[in-house]
Amino acid sequence: MNEIAERPNLAEDLEPETQEILKENHFDADAFFELWRRFRNGEIDGDSNAVDGNVEPPRDSDTERLPDRSSDEAWHRIQLGRKALKEGKVGVVVLNGGMATRFGEVVKGCVDVFNGHSFLELKLRDACRHGDKVDVLLMNSFATDEASRQHIEENNYFGCPSSSIHPFLQNVSIRLNPEGELFQRDDGTVSLYSPGHGDMPDALNRGPLEDFLERGGEYLMMSNVDNLLATLDPLVIGSHIKASSVSDVEMTVEAVEATPEDAGGKPARVDGSLEIVESFRFPEEFDWEDIPVFNTNTFMFDAEALQRDFDLGWYLVEKTVQGRTAIQFERLAGELSHFLKTKVLRVPREGDQARFQPIKTRDDLANNRERIKRILQKRGFESG
Repeated sequence: MNEIAERPNLAEDLEPETQEILKENHFDADAFFELWRRFRNGEIDGDSNAVDGNVEPPRDSDTERLPDRSSDEAWHRIQLGRKALKEGKVGVVVLNGGMATRFGEVVKGCVDVFNGHSFLELKLRDACRHGDKVDVLLMNSFATDEASRQHIEENNYFGCPSSSIHPFLQNVSIRLNPEGELFQRDDGTVSLYSPGHGDMPDALNRGPLEDFLERGGEYLMMSNVDNLLATLDPLVIGSHIKASSVSDVEMTVEAVEATPEDAGGKPARVDGSLEIVESFRFPEEFDWEDIPVFNTNTFMFDAEALQRDFDLGWYLVEKTVQGRTAIQFERLAGELSHFLKTKVLRVPREGDQARFQPIKTRDDLANNRERIKRILQKRGFESG
């Protein structure tokens, strides 16, 4: 922690345990102090999140509907997906590092969804039902790593081969309060957080991605641990493989029909290029509701494309922590679409083929538990 020691004002406010967490979880001191300085100087606020460029709705040709499963085209794509799964070319990245501030600050992956089956169990069992060649790259944070590993090990990896499960750590950073001071929790300790799913490429490139490629992996599907309907689907996988081979697509974004209640990202053209833009980054004069589809944060990647050094932005986000406003800076995985050739695949939001049901609050889980159970059982999940 030499970086902290060189900045005595911060070192004085950090407990030894906190300093150890920062050391072990890839704290980027240079990035933090620069963002802290700019925030205190008034250079960063909510307005600075806005996109710098001309923003337009996506073109009709930018999005493609998932073909009907009874069609010849779907059959061809399903065969591509099944072949890739069988040959061990497909892996999954599960984003399991969130702080669950709206869910009670628990390790959400370990929470019972239905009949004693946790989010992590359902994600792992979805992968291993396709055989023992599907790697699960599990991105944990300082807040979720120990509990998640213990949960998986105590349950004998939920019947999956332990060799296919590869936990790795994302970064950690420090929250501020609105006055630009370190945010302290009720017990007086400095509040830490995981700075968003935009950590993924950096964290993968600390070893897990290279190992996956060496094992013969070629494609990665990324999804949130709380979106259980984003299962491995040969049709979706085959759609990405076809786009990759025919049009050099490196990133496929799953999108659903938008609703007024959605809060997140949407595809847009920025200075002519297609990318995913979070709602808080759209210019004030842009009518966000003009875009009819919504990003689910489920992506397919050509794995080799993630080996680059992506200069992702840092964005100011306000969170409520212990009833008070906290400031944190996050990076966004959707912004990878700015650097990678991207295609938007429109997938079902409703019905038995639905691929999007995020669970952000306890009420979300209570209201959607039976729906998730029913759909997963139709996809072959057996509840013991």
